[in-house]
Formats: sequence, structure tokens, C-alpha cells
Amino acid sequence: MLKKLAPLLPYARRYRRRVAAGLSLVVVSNLFALSWPYLLKLAIDALESGITPAGLAAYAGAIVGLSLIGGAGRYLMRELLNGMSRHVENDLRDDYFAHLLRLAPDFYQRVPTGELMSRATNDIPAVRMVVGPAIMYLVNTAVVSVIALTMLVLIDPRLTILSTLPLLIVPPVVLYFGREIHRRFEAIQAQFGRISTMAQENLAGARIVRAYVQEQAQSSSFAALNQDYLRLNIRLARVWGLFHPTLMLLTGLGAVIVLGVGGRDVVMGRITIGDFVAFTFYLLQLIWPMIALGWVINLFERGAASMGRIQEIMTEAPSIQDSERPVEIARPAGRIEFSNVSFRYPGTERYVLRHVSFGIEPGQTAAIVGRTGSGKSSVVRLIPRFYDPDEGEIRLDGVPIKQIKLEQLRHLVAMVPQEPFLFSETLGANIAFGLQDGGQTERVDTAARIAQLAATVQDFPRGYDTQLGERGINLSGGQKQRATLARALTRDAPVLILDDALSSVDTHTEAAILAGLIDVFHQRTSLIVSHRVTAVKDADVILVLENGEIVERGRHTELLEANGIYAHLLRRQLLEESLQVNKGSDLAGAAPV
Repeated sequence: MLKKLAPLLPYARRYRRRVAAGLSLVVVSNLFALSWPYLLKLAIDALESGITPAGLAAYAGAIVGLSLIGGAGRYLMRELLNGMSRHVENDLRDDYFAHLLRLAPDFYQRVPTGELMSRATNDIPAVRMVVGPAIMYLVNTAVVSVIALTMLVLIDPRLTILSTLPLLIVPPVVLYFGREIHRRFEAIQAQFGRISTMAQENLAGARIVRAYVQEQAQSSSFAALNQDYLRLNIRLARVWGLFHPTLMLLTGLGAVIVLGVGGRDVVMGRITIGDFVAFTFYLLQLIWPMIALGWVINLFERGAASMGRIQEIMTEAPSIQDSERPVEIARPAGRIEFSNVSFRYPGTERYVLRHVSFGIEPGQTAAIVGRTGSGKSSVVRLIPRFYDPDEGEIRLDGVPIKQIKLEQLRHLVAMVPQEPFLFSETLGANIAFGLQDGGQTERVDTAARIAQLAATVQDFPRGYDTQLGERGINLSGGQKQRATLARALTRDAPVLILDDALSSVDTHTEAAILAGLIDVFHQRTSLIVSHRVTAVKDADVILVLENGEIVERGRHTELLEANGIYAHLLRRQLLEESLQVNKGSDLAGAAPV
């Protein structure tokens, strides 16, 4: 358990002064708070000697004063230690999120988003309870136990031994229950991760669920997961419910012994009534720490289980990292070279790219075409190092990209992904996402005009300040693609990559966008991945991929004359467009029934 919690030490060290002050207050507050039973003993014993009302009032005032000081100390103790735990929780959550952003795409292919969210929302708060309340009450238990036992021994050593004998059974009981709590809590957290994953997937894919009329089926599946979660929680509740009464029984036996043995000692005159009352109060003070110890052990076990789950993620090394001595390109121009590159996705055996070699000069536009699954997107994903090739080398301005500082490399590449992604922010904020100053600027307006989005924005009720739903759900597919294109254009990056970025826009809009991009292409090194030949026919060089290999290369006219795969793709595309046009004409001319 302690090994799993060890990674928390650096976080606690940041607030060591607060910890030291808080723990000091634990000791001081208990010294004052546990003094009043002894004053009560003195007051009761003084009754036999005929104490005056003024004397009793003095004792009463002293008891009240000590209790107030002890209470104030406890308040400050909680303020410092529990407040510190909130800071640790905040730091841990920041580090967790930052680490997630550093991990490469292959990690997210292995770990469901719901699992990651479960650790952030459920496990980190459990860890906080260890750093604050658990440590505070553990120290408090130790201090109270030492003070209470000392006072019990001073009053009557023999009665102390007899009354604390049942407490010797507490440690093995706590150890057994602690292990059971840990095991069952880990199962609960794992099940909660599965529930979070299913909830996240169904909320993100709500339209698909409705389109396939699977609401009832998905609800049933979720109910089954939830039922398992309930069952696991009930199993934990049973253990926890048995734990507390067991401790109460063991500590209650001590009170019975005090009543029997101590009462007889009072009758026989071995101890005073004041001693008996004070002994009883100190024993009660000792009972509470024994009960609290069970709660503390529970917190530690839960926190250790949660910290272990968090560390599974935090110790995950990014598969894409800077080299030991990263370099920066002083004057990036954007020349790209692929040299005998072969690549397969992590965890798979099949190579999606084989011996790919080509070069693009600054200011040139290269296009990559091919059938579905030929490896087009894989080529462009290697340039910003979303993945690293298994063989060969990729260079930017003559420097191997593995040697370029990762942050600079990705600053030099503006990429429009195949699947557009927008944040739950305003449209303007999404377009300006890559800008250092953020906000709506002249560059945002210019980019939106090139992406043929400016006219659409004028139709929105709040223009660029229109709030988008999750993943831009209130935009059409074409609008989302144009927004992500505008986002890439706002960046002054020497390399521009369009990964099938116009697949959801109509041919008329595509032509307008490509016309607006001509000047942009001349100023940057551009790569266009597209299944539409019309989008790539003006490129300086066209690379045709088949089964991960470049099988043809050249300009549009050259490839048509070669009458190979490129010409075949063009003929098939023209045929499909012709069929769509004829189908539309037939529907338009059909008489209503």
C-alpha cells in the first residue's frame, strides 16, 4: 500500500510548511482538549474536601477555556491539512491532464476515454482523502492514544491493562478488513471505468444510437453494467458494515471491564470517584481513535488503489519523444523528404507503408491519391510525428524529424485531419485555436474567407461568437471541415497538410476553396490527400499509392497519358458523378404520384 502511495510524496513536499504547522496543531490541540478530564477529576475529588462554589466555577471556567483552545486548534488543523489536500488534488489533476496531452495516438487506441475520465473524476478525489483527512486522523489517532494511555496508566496501571486487552485484537482485525476493502474497492473503480466508457460513447454517438433504434438495447446494456456496479458496492458495504460494529464490540468490552473492575475499586477505596470518572473519559477518548483507525485504514486502502490506477497512466511513457539532444531549425523553409520509409501501426504486423520515398521542395504542392486503405493518411501522419516509421527516415529542411524538437516540429506543420474536431467553444475561438493571442483577429477573417466559411458565419445569429455544441454538433459536416481548414490557415506554418479535408463539401464549394488556396499553396509546402481527383489535378506532383507503395508519380497530364491506376481512378470518379447527375435529373423530372 505504501509503495503505491509513494508518488504522492513530491506533491506533499510542496506544502511541507502547511503540513508541519497542521501536524503541530494536531499535537497542541489534543494536549488542551484532553486536559479537561483530569481537571474534572480534580473538581470531583475536591467536592469531598468541601470546595467552595467559587472554586468549582474556577474549575468549570478552566475546562471551558481548555476546550475552546482545543477546538480552535482543531479548526486550524483541518484548515491547514484539508486545505493542503485540495492543493495536492489540484496539482495532481493538472499533471494528469498535461501527461494525457503528451501521450501519442497509439495510447488512445488502447485505453478507452471512459477509463481516463474515471481516473480523473473518481480516483483523484480518493487520493486527496489520503493526503488530507487520512493522514490528519492517523496522526490524531496516534497522539490521542499516547496521551490517553499515559493518563490511564497514571490513574491505574492494573485497570489500564485489563481494559485495553480487547484492543489487542484490533490490529489483526483492521489488517484483514483493510485487505478486503482494498480488493473490493479496486473492483468497484474498474467497473466505474467501464460504466464511464459506455456513457461517454453513447452520449458522443447519440445520433447513431437513435438512427439504428438501439435506445432500448443500449439502456439494457448500461443497466447490466450499473447492476454489476451496485453489486460490487453492496459487497464493499457489507465488509465496511461489519468492520465498524466489530471495532465497537472490541472497544465496548473495555468499557464493561472498567465498569466492573473499576467500580469495585471505587467501593473498596483503591481509587477515588474522580479517578473513576476521569479513567472512563480517557478510555472513551481511546475508543474513538480505534474506531477512527478503521475509517483511516479504509481511506488509505481506497487511496492506494486509486493512486495505483492513476500511476498506470502517469508512468505510461509517450511513444513519441524528443531526442536526447533536440535541435531547432533556425530558418524553416518546408522542404520534405521521405527516404525508404516503411511503417506499421503499433500492435499490428501488417505494413501500411513500404519503402516510400519522395521529396517536396518549398512552395510546391504534392498530392497523394489512391484507393481506400492504400496508406494515404498514414503518410501525412508521420510528418508531425504522430507516429514514427519502423524503417527509413523523414527529413524537414534536411534535418531528420526525430532530431527536431517536437514542439517546434508541430509548430511548423498545420494539419487539417480527416475527421474534423471542434471544441465546445465559440466558432471564432475554434478558428483561432492555434494563435498565440487567441480571439478573433484579421487572420481569422481571412482564413474563414478562403475556407468559404465567411458567408456562412454571417447567417449565424452571433457570427464568430456563436457557441458550438460538443464536437461542433450544431454544424453540418461541410461546415465543420471548413472551420477546421480555417483553423489551419490561421497559423503561419511553412507546411500545410490537408488530409481529405474537403470530402464533405460539394464540388462547387470545393472548387471555390481550391481557388482561394492557390496563393496559400505558393507560400507553403503543401500536401493534399484526397479521394477526389479534381482536388489534386493542379498539384506540382501527384503520388499514387497502392498497398502502401508509390506505384505512380507525376503531374496530372502525365499520369493520364500513362493510363494507369490514376487514370482508372479518374474514369471511375467521373462515372460516379455522371450517375449521380442522371439520378438527380430523373428525380427532378419524375411526376408526383
